[in-house]
Amino acid sequence: MSADETAAGTVRPGGRTARVRAAVLQAAGDALAEHGFDHLDLADIARRADVGKTTLYRRWRSPAGLVADLLMDMAEQSLPRTETGVLLTDLRANARLVQRTLTDPRQGALFKAVIAAATCDPRTADALRRFYDIRIREWAPCVEQAVSRGEVPDGTDSHEVIRAVSAPLYYRLLISGDPLDVAAADRAAEAAATAARGGAYVRGKLEVAP
Repeated sequence: MSADETAAGTVRPGGRTARVRAAVLQAAGDALAEHGFDHLDLADIARRADVGKTTLYRRWRSPAGLVADLLMDMAEQSLPRTETGVLLTDLRANARLVQRTLTDPRQGALFKAVIAAATCDPRTADALRRFYDIRIREWAPCVEQAVSRGEVPDGTDSHEVIRAVSAPLYYRLLISGDPLDVAAADRAAEAAATAARGGAYVRGKLEVAP
């Protein structure tokens, strides 16, 4: 018999249900990294995880449902923010975390697959947005604390600053193919910090024509 034929949610947290979920999400991540979303198959995931197919269909119902749960787990497991008391070094820590994630052979391929799937699958797109919302909310207090210290102007949109750190790194991953190294991460952090100090991310700031 395979690892589990029990309906999800009927076993206490940390028991068999948790072990089955961990095995399935590991297998799903591996399959996504290897073959992409289009070839994600619940029967193949069940085989990889040594879990009964009925368990997967009962709990996740579809590949999109499985990817949504995988992204939620990744958001929960990701490292917490770094707080150094200086905005630039906080943003640099964020940028380097993103850089390490995107250059990891498995994680980088996984993110490429999920982002590609999000362009054509609404449920995956929604799950991806929730993933990034969680991660941005985790790091936004670094900017809020910089506002309270007077490093950046009042009214600075903390979420926009955090988005500005990672955006150049995803551009390198998905579009340009330029090196995605620590130097690129540091430049992204420095650019975001400089723009924030200059008031570029103040909410409602009016654009002035040259």
